[in-house]
Amino acid sequence: MKTLDRDRICRILNTIIEYEMAGVVRYAHSSLMVIGPYRQPIVQFLQAQATESLQHALEAGELITGLDGHPSQKIADIEESHDHSVTQILSESLAHEEHAVTLYRSLLDEVSDASVMLEEYARGKISAEEQHALEVKKMLKDYTPIS
Repeated sequence: MKTLDRDRICRILNTIIEYEMAGVVRYAHSSLMVIGPYRQPIVQFLQAQATESLQHALEAGELITGLDGHPSQKIADIEESHDHSVTQILSESLAHEEHAVTLYRSLLDEVSDASVMLEEYARGKISAEEQHALEVKKMLKDYTPIS
């Protein structure tokens, strides 16, 4: 069993907090910008994603404080394309979800064979983010072909 590097884990978790908080802002903003005949279900989806991003950030913060670390108050950079078409919003959402998977995978790599609890946490978040990406891909199929 490898040793748990608490400082490194807290740094990764803080990156996750910052990214998830950016997700709160991204999804909330996007939900306000949706127009068109499919507005309501897309707005509901985006607002649910904002809520879930906040929950993910809070969960990461709880782990940090449990590891005697200090949760970040920063928010990751958010690119603004100024293109608020549904296709663009969903494409940006897909990219956001896919990047979140990479962050949780980096956590999994760090905690593997060091903490079952943190491994399970990371695996659960990877699963959730992959499922969100799959949902967004399915939503985009109505607009553009996805490879």
